[in-house]
Amino acid sequence: MATAADARLRQRVRAVLRRTERGYAGARERPLGGYLAAMAGFGAYTALWVAAVRRSGRLLPVRPEPWDVFLTSLAAFRLSRLLSKAAVTSPLRAPFTRYVGPEGPAELREEARSDAGEVGEDTVGELLTCPFCMGVWVVSTLTAGQLLWPRATRTATGALAALAGADALQLAYAALVDKVTGD
Repeated sequence: MATAADARLRQRVRAVLRRTERGYAGARERPLGGYLAAMAGFGAYTALWVAAVRRSGRLLPVRPEPWDVFLTSLAAFRLSRLLSKAAVTSPLRAPFTRYVGPEGPAELREEARSDAGEVGEDTVGELLTCPFCMGVWVVSTLTAGQLLWPRATRTATGALAALAGADALQLAYAALVDKVTGD
């Protein structure tokens, strides 16, 4: 049962958070509350993976294998861009973003909706359109996958790394054709 003291404490905490947000953002709007929620969500997500790995009884490696690090970095690069920029995945981002225009081969430029109705929707939009932000979640997921399901995860990272290589070759080929034809 909440007491009057609890209500006063919540009110003080909210006032401090509002002052902090105003002091930090100045005239610009920065969704610090949304970012705080995203950090808490990531912490919970990571804690669930840690619990799953512990429960599995699998031992952590002494150090990551260099080949796994390389494959994971290529896979994370490709999957992060696929989730945050690809036209084909835009329906996943659409509730939180607004289409701006094309951006690179088969990629879109989108921005977070600033008119989002729920607290944090603009933050979700920012996270979904940022391949660097998405990369943190993807690397965490792939790392946990390597600990829990190493064969399946290595197969997936290998496929995503191959896709990254194929994309690089497609772009190199297109640049070469442009150079040769003068387009």
